[in-house]
Amino acid sequence: MEKGIITSTPLVSLPELFSQTIVAIFDCIHAAKGVLTQMENFEKFSNYLEKITFILKEFSKSYVDDLESLRKALAILNLEVKAVKQLALECGTRNKVYLFISCRKILKQLENSTKEICQALSLIPLASIDGPLRIRHNRLCKDMLEAEYSPGIVEDEILEKIESGVKERYVDRCYANYLLLSIAEAAGVPDEQLALKKEFEELKSEIEDLKLGVDATEARRMEQIVMLLEKADATTSYEEKAQRYLDERNSLGRQPLEPLQSFYCPITMDVMVDPVEISSGRTFERSAIERWFADGNKHCPSTSIHLDSLVLQPNKTLRQSIEEWKDRNKMITIVSIKPKLQSNEEQEVLQSLCELQDLCTERELHRVWVTFEDYKPILIGLLSAKNREIRTQALAILCILAKDSHDNKERIANVDRALESIVRSLARQIKESKLALQLLLQLSRSSAGRDAIGTIQGCIFLVVTMLNSDDAQASGDSRELLDNLSFLDQNIIEMAKANYFKPLLQLLSSGPDNVRLLMAKTLSEIELTDHHKLSLFKDGALGPLLQLLSHDNLQVKTVAVRALQNLLNLPQNGLQMIKEGALETLFEILYRHSLSSPSLREQVAAVIMHLAKSTNTEEADREQISLVKSDEDIFKLFSLISLTGPDIQRNILQAFCEMCQSSSGLDIRAKLRQLSAVQVLVQLCEVNNHLVRASAVKLFCCLTVDGDDTSFQEHVGQRCIDTLLRIIKTSSDEEETAAAMGIVSNLPKDIEMTQWLLDSGALDIIFVSMTDRYRNASHKKQEIENAVRALCRFTLSTNKEWQKKVAETGIIPVLVQLLVSGTSLTKQNAAISLKQFSESSTSLSHPVKKTKAFLCCFAATETGCPVHQGICSVESSFCILEANAVEPLVRILGEGDLGACEASLDALLTLIDDERLQNGCKVLVKANAIPPIIKLLSSTSTILQEKTLRALERMFRLAEMKQAYATLAQMPLVDITQRGTGGMKSLAAKVLAQLNVLGEQSSYF
Repeated sequence: MEKGIITSTPLVSLPELFSQTIVAIFDCIHAAKGVLTQMENFEKFSNYLEKITFILKEFSKSYVDDLESLRKALAILNLEVKAVKQLALECGTRNKVYLFISCRKILKQLENSTKEICQALSLIPLASIDGPLRIRHNRLCKDMLEAEYSPGIVEDEILEKIESGVKERYVDRCYANYLLLSIAEAAGVPDEQLALKKEFEELKSEIEDLKLGVDATEARRMEQIVMLLEKADATTSYEEKAQRYLDERNSLGRQPLEPLQSFYCPITMDVMVDPVEISSGRTFERSAIERWFADGNKHCPSTSIHLDSLVLQPNKTLRQSIEEWKDRNKMITIVSIKPKLQSNEEQEVLQSLCELQDLCTERELHRVWVTFEDYKPILIGLLSAKNREIRTQALAILCILAKDSHDNKERIANVDRALESIVRSLARQIKESKLALQLLLQLSRSSAGRDAIGTIQGCIFLVVTMLNSDDAQASGDSRELLDNLSFLDQNIIEMAKANYFKPLLQLLSSGPDNVRLLMAKTLSEIELTDHHKLSLFKDGALGPLLQLLSHDNLQVKTVAVRALQNLLNLPQNGLQMIKEGALETLFEILYRHSLSSPSLREQVAAVIMHLAKSTNTEEADREQISLVKSDEDIFKLFSLISLTGPDIQRNILQAFCEMCQSSSGLDIRAKLRQLSAVQVLVQLCEVNNHLVRASAVKLFCCLTVDGDDTSFQEHVGQRCIDTLLRIIKTSSDEEETAAAMGIVSNLPKDIEMTQWLLDSGALDIIFVSMTDRYRNASHKKQEIENAVRALCRFTLSTNKEWQKKVAETGIIPVLVQLLVSGTSLTKQNAAISLKQFSESSTSLSHPVKKTKAFLCCFAATETGCPVHQGICSVESSFCILEANAVEPLVRILGEGDLGACEASLDALLTLIDDERLQNGCKVLVKANAIPPIIKLLSSTSTILQEKTLRALERMFRLAEMKQAYATLAQMPLVDITQRGTGGMKSLAAKVLAQLNVLGEQSSYF
């Protein structure tokens, strides 16, 4: 404010004038605290005022002369402070966008007031002021005189962009959106559409007020800014913009206009893009005239007039005319394409789609017009076309439109059956499916799309499938789309069903309780491959499930147990669960009836059974992981068998079966026998529940593997044997029958037990088991193994009556057949029985009857057995020659199983016992048994080596045997003398001496 304006002041006392000024300053400072813009600059001004207040207070205490200059200074100061106060009040109440746009003007006014106040301060007489106060006064005047107020760097950049946009005039929607959001952020306006629109409407009202005032220039400038910002999405509704477009479009003709001659560049003869004017007054395309000058030309291309200046001036008026002409023709073109897309001619449709895509790519404004022309339903309809190129082109255009704005996304998603059509394209050829995926990704960024995409049948499955695509972009788009859809629990469940578990695991770990429960329930219900079960545990499913397992709520516990059940059929998962301390919680639920329901305890028992299975692995053995830690644990768990229902009984029995077969099985079996488990199991073998009985029989079988006879003799009687044989005879469970036969085979070998078995018809049942036509089934093979082993107790050579009963059933030929077709263990036990039979053959062989002389010409001579020298048969003397067992036994010698080899060798060596040496050797030679027997000298089994050495020592007593096989046996024998143990060396040396390789006085003896 000019000092000259102050001509007189009201006649008030000087102290009162000081007081009024100080009050005005305080009012101004208070008003400055409420401004909505330029807070830092107003605070800077307030700091100056506070320093002025201090000076005025000190000055008023000491100054007594009432000078006109002092009154004038205080009057000016008073008026300027009040003016800034008014400015501050306006800055606290007016529209924030208006204040931001006007901030330079505001700061200029603030700066002018600062300087006016500084001039007023300089009028204060300083003669009576002490030195320090005078220094402070002078420094303050200097600071205020040099004071500058300016917007921040970001604010200044935004203001420059506004000015640039106003000058350019042709800016697109993106530019306007960017400007509006930048202004909103800088001015402190929320970026929600409603808030922005409200603020924009208030801005327009402010400008209308300006028009009524005297500042017409400012009003015009503000109108231009409003026209610029009206292009932003938030400032005008879709309907308003569409109506403006339709009004403009309807005002045009239907045919494109030819360009005016002035639109053409005289050099290129093309319509100009960036027209510039040179000093001759002619206009050219910028790039063309720049090349003209770059070639050294200094005259006008059109007039040849020499140019004084080569400066180029943009011809904005012409450029605007060209842009308007282009826009008019492009608008007409966009309107004309629409009916062509509905043509029955595929080629016309394709050409129109290409043209439309080019227009959409060329400029954002064209995309806005395409949107206003409502192309979306037509493009969605083309997704059902048979022609793949048409579908692909339509998808590409929809992608461009969807990327353009939130409104477009919403409108595409709301087109009838749009999402179904897009999802169908997901399952097609890769180029089309990638575009469909990109479009769905764009639509998922809108509420309408995000809510509906997951409900389309097969959509999530297809997206998950594309997640593993070799194409990095498709894989990334799939992941982002799934993330966008993860806001709905049902979508997450569908993802899990499609084997994408990341969102589910996140909610299982950190979601609200009800959501965590839902995710756990999903895990308990979906079908999972072993691979996915492993990955779920690896990715962190176990921890949250164990937390839910410890929850107080019974329903939560139940769901957690079911989920764990669904994941626990893999040993790796079971071991991880044991490592993370799940057993304590599980046993607590199992043991404490009051904490759980019967069904929950049954499910927990099933989980414990699976955990027991996991301990029966190499990894568990290596890491020494076990289900039970002490005798008390074994006792408590086994005691539950007598206190619970069938389902829990079955799972606990199965758990103990697994533990008995683990690396710590020997110890567990021993402890169970000490707990009188055999007595409990004998009783359970008679229960009606098939599953419990089968589990009990299997555990019983495990306990008979290595127990002493006492515990079994005490509890296993005729009734138990009858029960076991009935199970073998009637059960359809092959595992159960194999286990029952295993018990029979492992029972003590005392006479009473064997007689009970005979009395109960065990031989017939064993025969049926051995001859079952389904013997190739895995558990059937085990049953046959056990049956053949059980037979060995009846074929002992010490009880020929038992042997005869066995032979009468026809079992011997079956044993011979099993030497060929059985497992290694079956072959071993079959050979043991044949060996025991063969040991009785000599005593049971009938002498050959001598034929009288006068009858010798009329009757055939009866020949005896080559070995036993009498009349032999399979049924009467159990002769293994008659049973054709020799060749199968010889073949087994060449197989790798040491047990079967040893049993076969024992059976063959029964042919050379005692006085049968020569005859037996002939049979063995004929069967080509000697070379494989000699080969056993190189066996890794010392027992086999020793038995072979003793057999060769007897065989080589015969000269013909030495002559035939000495060379073959020599090197293996020498090797034993060099590497064998003491006794073996001596025995080998003895055989070598027989072969005349070593002298009888050799040190080996």
